[in-house]
Amino acid sequence: MTRNKLILILIFSLISCLFFQTALHAQEQQKISGLFPGISFPRFAQQVNSMTGYQFYYNQEDLADLQVNISAKDNTLTQILEALFEQTDFKFSIDTEKRVFITKHKPLDLKLAKDFFESPDPLLKTDSLTRQSDIERAFSRNKLYVIGNPGNQKEATLKGKITGIETGNPVFGAVVFERTEYRRAITNEEGYFQILLPVGRHTLFIQNLGGFIEQRQISLQGDGILDVAIEENIISLSEVTVNSDRMTNISRPEMGVQKLNIQSMKKIPAVLGEVDVIRSILTLPGVQTVGEASVGFNVRGGAADQNLILYNHSTIYNPSHLFGLFSAFNPDVVESVELYKAGIPIQYGGRLSSVLDVKAKYGNNEKIKVTGGIGLLTGRLAVDGPIGENTTFSIGARSTYSDWLLQLLEENTDFKDGRASFYDLNVSISHKLDNKNIIRANAYNSNDNFRFDRDTTFRYENLNFNIGWTHYFNERLEAEFVVGRDNYSFGIEGRDNPSNSYDFGFNIRQDFAKIHFNYDYDFRHKFNFGIQSTRYRLNPGKIQPWGLESIVAPEEVNQEQALETAFYIGDNIEISEQLTVSLGGRYALYNFLGPNTSRIYTPGLPMARTTLIREETFNAGEVIKTHHGPEFRISGRYILNNISSLKAGYNTGRQFIHLVTNNAAIAPTDIWKLSDNNILPHWGDQISLGYYRNLKVDKYEFSIETYHRNLRNLLDFRSGSTLILNNTVEQAVVRSQGRAYGAEVLLRKNTGKLNGWISYTYSRSLLKTAKDEPAEKINNGEWYPNNFDQPHNAVLVGNYEWSKRFSTSVNANYSTGRPITLPVAKFEYGGSERVFFSDRNAYRIPDYFRIDLSVNIEGNHKVRKLAHSSWSVGVYNLLGRRNPYSVYFTPVNGILEGYKLSIFAQPIPFISYNFRI
Repeated sequence: MTRNKLILILIFSLISCLFFQTALHAQEQQKISGLFPGISFPRFAQQVNSMTGYQFYYNQEDLADLQVNISAKDNTLTQILEALFEQTDFKFSIDTEKRVFITKHKPLDLKLAKDFFESPDPLLKTDSLTRQSDIERAFSRNKLYVIGNPGNQKEATLKGKITGIETGNPVFGAVVFERTEYRRAITNEEGYFQILLPVGRHTLFIQNLGGFIEQRQISLQGDGILDVAIEENIISLSEVTVNSDRMTNISRPEMGVQKLNIQSMKKIPAVLGEVDVIRSILTLPGVQTVGEASVGFNVRGGAADQNLILYNHSTIYNPSHLFGLFSAFNPDVVESVELYKAGIPIQYGGRLSSVLDVKAKYGNNEKIKVTGGIGLLTGRLAVDGPIGENTTFSIGARSTYSDWLLQLLEENTDFKDGRASFYDLNVSISHKLDNKNIIRANAYNSNDNFRFDRDTTFRYENLNFNIGWTHYFNERLEAEFVVGRDNYSFGIEGRDNPSNSYDFGFNIRQDFAKIHFNYDYDFRHKFNFGIQSTRYRLNPGKIQPWGLESIVAPEEVNQEQALETAFYIGDNIEISEQLTVSLGGRYALYNFLGPNTSRIYTPGLPMARTTLIREETFNAGEVIKTHHGPEFRISGRYILNNISSLKAGYNTGRQFIHLVTNNAAIAPTDIWKLSDNNILPHWGDQISLGYYRNLKVDKYEFSIETYHRNLRNLLDFRSGSTLILNNTVEQAVVRSQGRAYGAEVLLRKNTGKLNGWISYTYSRSLLKTAKDEPAEKINNGEWYPNNFDQPHNAVLVGNYEWSKRFSTSVNANYSTGRPITLPVAKFEYGGSERVFFSDRNAYRIPDYFRIDLSVNIEGNHKVRKLAHSSWSVGVYNLLGRRNPYSVYFTPVNGILEGYKLSIFAQPIPFISYNFRI
């Protein structure tokens, strides 16, 4: 090298060093001056970027509500951010390229791993983040993953499994989507998804129930696998989510589906501060109840017995405690709640109106966790965690310890001696045999024992258990086998006086087996098929004397047995990117079995003792009567654009078990009855249409659904009929037909300090005596309102977060009063005065209106402490409105006086303490 060249290189190097040092010094000394008066943080970041060139990277939902009110004069960005985030959990890091990274709890470590840009295998096998640190997970969102082997294909199939970071459990209902091509997929119950994408670079987004949106940068070369671990719970306290995510309401083909998570249910003020599954779904459009302290709920004009309530595969016949004041589900062990009002999946059957699928936790595989709470009336405790490496468990218990509640009911001297006690127990265990086999077991027990006076005691109990085996044949085919037993019983003890003392009991038991298959044929077809069988054993009622002095005659209604079997197959078909159709067929076969007696009546005449032709006796196991027929499920979704879609659906159903009652709500004295040769199965169909739209980048969700239902072979009671201890129930009921129609509107705000939803339902439910029914025609054979017909129903659920620890929740309910039959005149007949009643359900009780208020107080957000706690303080029925539950009449001095019965006739304050360890 010549001397001149060496001198030039040295001069150039010196100038370069001086330039670099000057630039670095200028960056270090760069100051910011200006007034930022109460602007949002995103606006502040834009202004700083235009002034200095700093680029900000942060989760927009975290900082959307943060207000900046700072005056800067020759301050560095570090000084400004330190002052701004001083009282928050936010941390920041600034790199040499003027990039600002804002995170929670800890600053981002800007040192890259040595193998950050390396990919050990062009075909990505897994992306398991369960045991990585938060910093590593942050880098995973921007790291490029190369998937598949290059080929000539234009599109490739990406498969994978979504699991939770903390528990490692599969995440059901997460949405995997790509915004450029607007391709999406939803994970199944085992967390698996499958999505077809064009070959090339993509940003893949994963949205879980209420969690942040996770993302992955991928280079898709061919078919491959991507497993992702995501946050399972709501991270930002400002987030309240009802549906499984903000894309599901638009993308899934089913309609009439609502999903609640525990976080959103905790925001709803409930009576006495108890988080309640049933009362939470009553805030959703299309779901109503006849009043306070009523068991069950009505969906789209259907009776309470037309709802199938499942708890980890078990059927729950009575989902309440204390006549409906409390749900029978412990909220600390509930994972999610999904309600199907239309587009019911083909694997569910046996009911006409809806399916309420309550999924309980199976524990986590990280550590033992303890949660619980103490309220004015109940206490609860739940424990879940791992047992070894492959087993997890969840155990929950809840009980009551006070009888003061009865003193707050409508004034009645009989209630002063009332007593109430109840409990429920839950046990769930999951054991992973290997990568292809999982065993799960569940047990559930709820028990009530109460009395409204010292002479009569009521008791009822649910007892359920089942065991299931999930087997993965390959990446496309999986199966689940479940067997179990469900039992429901109630009893009444009457001790009015020794001569009339009695014990009355009812029991229903069902043994069931299910085999369900999921088969992903390809990206356009996802089949599910299987078989279900249920054996019913029903004791409709038995009364016997109690004590030696009792003269009550023992009596027992004939026991009933039946076998219900169903075969089904369904297919989710993705016809195009916009159009997806779900088709399903189900065939139900029902056999009413002996031992029993079949009664044959004269055709064309009312069923009565005078028209009874003969009785036939059948031995055990003999088939007395067979009912069978097909059911169809069809639904479709058409995406109009990235923010809206249209859906339509049609489904039919059959129901072989019925609640025989003359009450508007389920009561412990109600009798269940199996279909036989005289009581025909219920049949119904429903057609529905809906429009769904997300507004302002998913900040708001709007939907409107309309529906029309036809129902046949419904049971209504004859005037003056007796339903308890009746061996000939068919003589006491009238076969009717029904129709229901309506519209449901829902507007929900998902983010921000103020969030919640407003729902409005217009719904009619009408009955008419069947044309071919030879018995009496109720209301002269004209249409009349059902007992639970309430045309207008409006609900407002609002939450306002004053800070990260304090929030206020309001729940307002309005509904039309339910129908009632009233005495309208009196007359003399046979030398005595008689009362003349109006047409059935010709009048209504006054409208219902109630406002509840609660204040939720979170504990401090220290990560390391013994327990994380929260308080809920509020008032149920804030206005003290005397909402009537029913109207009744009592003769007083020869005059028939009317009275209104109110359950909660005054404000009910509550306070509850919740904790988790």
